[in-house]
Amino acid sequence: MKKAIVALTLLLAVVALAVVFVPKPGVERSQPAVYYWRTTFALDSVERDFLARHGVTTIYMRYFDVVVTREGRVKPNATIKFRDSVPAGVKVVPTVFIVENCLRHNLDSVAPLLVSRVRQISETHGVPVADELQIDCDWTATSRADYYRFLAIVRRQLAEHGMKLSVTVRLHQLAMPSPPADYGVLMVYNTGDITKKDGGDPILNPDDVKPYLKYVDAYDLPLCAAYPCFGWDLLYRGDEFQDILYDARFDDASLFAAAGDGKWVVVQDRDLPQFASPDAEVLFLHAGDSVIHRQPAAADILAVRRTLERHRATINNRVILYSLDSKSLNNYNSSYYEKVFNR
Repeated sequence: MKKAIVALTLLLAVVALAVVFVPKPGVERSQPAVYYWRTTFALDSVERDFLARHGVTTIYMRYFDVVVTREGRVKPNATIKFRDSVPAGVKVVPTVFIVENCLRHNLDSVAPLLVSRVRQISETHGVPVADELQIDCDWTATSRADYYRFLAIVRRQLAEHGMKLSVTVRLHQLAMPSPPADYGVLMVYNTGDITKKDGGDPILNPDDVKPYLKYVDAYDLPLCAAYPCFGWDLLYRGDEFQDILYDARFDDASLFAAAGDGKWVVVQDRDLPQFASPDAEVLFLHAGDSVIHRQPAAADILAVRRTLERHRATINNRVILYSLDSKSLNNYNSSYYEKVFNR
């Protein structure tokens, strides 16, 4: 009898430990994935080589944005154009970005139109899609109820076609109840304040992630993670943020003077719309403006990756890199990508 009691006690102890250490729900483990966030789908040799070299089998591809027009109508904008084919063996997850001010409008009727438009784009261009749609939105506590109602409608529409719904989750959104979706992608980038000239790296600073770690453990939605591979050239006038420069030529001595440590000073006034962000119509550079290059260190990204995994063992089952762009990809070496994908 004593032996039976001892055996039963040991069994109960093992079961109790198993319950305590059951991992949080996670996304099924998969091959490496990337975001594609340009308005024209066309891959160069660097991008195709990256997909093949690292075994990337999923592209989360931005199809279009949903915006509010000047007339107050909600409509799609900047729909992707296809000038290339998706490589063999790669599936696409259509991704739609919802501008937050759209949530001030009733989107109940927009949800089925959105799903229909995504399916039509995929069929028209022969895109090899996965059984999934992703919605990206920087919702807030104020807009959360309207956004979640919209997601619930989208999810029901997708279910009719045998498709799942995933959503992006920003760090500050972890403190709110989870959205009605099959899983979320935690965006582990854009963690800081881009407007602060001396605020450190706004793309990914480990110190900016720490306050949110307490929410990662208990977040009531399966999660995977997206990490950055990009850098920003930030333009300031005095201490005031102006814009992000795109494709600026810092070897142009008639315009930029190197100031050391990834910094430049503008030496003459010039109107350079070709350097402007996609949302800006013009970009004026004034003599005396400063440009600071910000790019997270590979060691910092990998450290954050390890920290998140300690808080949620399954979060790196699927790793998505932002984004598939040859200029960004060249910021880091192949060894780093193997480590971030944990290959």
